[in-house]
Amino acid sequence: MPIPVGAKAPDFTLKSKSPVDAEIKLSNNFGKKNTVLLFFPLAFTGVCTAEMCDLSSGLGTYANLGADVIAVSVDSPFAQAAWAAKEKISIPLASDLNKTVTKAYDVVFPMLAGVGDTSARAAFVIDKNGVVQYSEQTPTPKDLPNFEAVKATLAKLK
Repeated sequence: MPIPVGAKAPDFTLKSKSPVDAEIKLSNNFGKKNTVLLFFPLAFTGVCTAEMCDLSSGLGTYANLGADVIAVSVDSPFAQAAWAAKEKISIPLASDLNKTVTKAYDVVFPMLAGVGDTSARAAFVIDKNGVVQYSEQTPTPKDLPNFEAVKATLAKLK
């Protein structure tokens, strides 16, 4: 079960090469912005590519709702950067290669397609105070989060 609504969001600092070479620290948004935190299984896969491309094209919607979007997977930052460049993904992608953040949010998907443990597909809305306001792990990696519910949660926090 993913961490519940009302829980303090586990802070993290993860490496990113996409869109720029940087570290992504969740708590940098605390006191400033709400955060949509998305977990996805693997770069270069069909559903993940469609999800991140759709979100990239609608990123302004989340900015207008006062939120940053961060996407996390267990891929290396180098694989994420190559994927983002190929698919024109503009969402900051954070590498959780050691699965520490995936485990902290309790969204491990065991043995995806026989290749090993990955992040499950999940969505969290974390408010400016670092508290989880929306929590969802999809039933299967092929299912997308309820982005209308994510946006509705953000609208209430504005």
